[in-house]
Amino acid sequence: MALKGLWDRIRGKEPAPTPPPEQPGHPPQLYPPGNAVPEQAPVLPVPAVPPAAGTAPDFEARLPEPAAPPPVVETPHVAPTDDGAALREALARSVPETQPEPEPAPEPQAAPEPEEVAKGGWFSRLKAGLSRSTARLTDAITTVFRKRRLDEEALEELEETLIAADLGVAASRRIVEGFRRTRFGREVTDEEVKAALAEAIAEILVPVAQPLAIDRGHAPHVVLMVGVNGTGKTTTIAKLGQQYRDQGLKVMFAAGDTFRAAAVEQLQIWGDRTGCAVVAPAKQGADAAGLAHDALARAKAEGVDVLLVDTAGRLHIKSALMEELRKIIRVMRKLDPTAPHSVLLTLDATTGQNAIQQVRIFKEMVEVSGLAVTKLDGSAKGGVVVALAQEIGLPVHMVGVGEKAADLRPFTARDFARGLVGLG
Repeated sequence: MALKGLWDRIRGKEPAPTPPPEQPGHPPQLYPPGNAVPEQAPVLPVPAVPPAAGTAPDFEARLPEPAAPPPVVETPHVAPTDDGAALREALARSVPETQPEPEPAPEPQAAPEPEEVAKGGWFSRLKAGLSRSTARLTDAITTVFRKRRLDEEALEELEETLIAADLGVAASRRIVEGFRRTRFGREVTDEEVKAALAEAIAEILVPVAQPLAIDRGHAPHVVLMVGVNGTGKTTTIAKLGQQYRDQGLKVMFAAGDTFRAAAVEQLQIWGDRTGCAVVAPAKQGADAAGLAHDALARAKAEGVDVLLVDTAGRLHIKSALMEELRKIIRVMRKLDPTAPHSVLLTLDATTGQNAIQQVRIFKEMVEVSGLAVTKLDGSAKGGVVVALAQEIGLPVHMVGVGEKAADLRPFTARDFARGLVGLG
């Protein structure tokens, strides 16, 4: 074909028209010769839609360009000449150049003398235990007396302050009358009032501040513990047992609150901790009088020095409780006509003036010989001890300001009075 076309051009002939090329996608038989291929519609470009704000492309577009990584500078390393040098160099690279020096150990402090601990420690605990009662009393005194003349109005405010602090009406009037006789018309400060108040309170408390004396002539000395449930009878028994054991006495507990299994179990635990024998009922609800009789018989046989007898405190059934306590005393006197030798009533300081009513009720049941005031550390009503001394007059044998055995101590009038008003 190429030679033929060349030959035609030489001869001056026009080459035959070349048929149009086949359109892609259209078979040639659909378009017969002589018919033109229809033109295709132009394809318009679709404009690009920008991505919505917050989409991944938009978010990625707003990200800053990543920073180029810092160039790595290679530190030239000189190979060690021998194995020892290599080891030293490896250790130098692994251990930091400077290490913090260890802090010096604190020097041990010398322990204080035992007598100093006993004296200062107890007064500190007593003062801390009375802190809530002290704040209640001294805050009012400081507010009332700021270099003020002690006139009738001031005395009336002082009396109201003392009554509000649970010192009772009788004790408050007695103290105010003493102020009226000795300091009326004088200008006084709050510190002078506190000092004078401590002396007046101590004067009321001194006659009742009597420790519980154990008579070694009795074998044993029987202490009957009475009080409302929750006042701390069982805990007080345990603390007394620990203290008597430390004094070299042989102590026994009698779990006379037979209807409360928890009370019996608690006393058994305290007996194990303090090394005191415990006489417990064979079953819950056993006869308390029979238990007290058996405990006293066993204590006599074993040469016990002190027998501490726990009792029930169900004051809401007064008649039954009264009969139970009287029966316990009758049964024990069959073995020892002088038993019990002490009847200790436990009072909860948090009850405030209700403690006075409890004393009167229990005095109807048994011959209460003395008081133990507990939980002074959790009360703002420590002034009730002054009210008890003024209105009841029973000996206050001991006070408790904490959970430890050392936190139950013999009652001292002047320490208590100074602690109550916040004096050191």
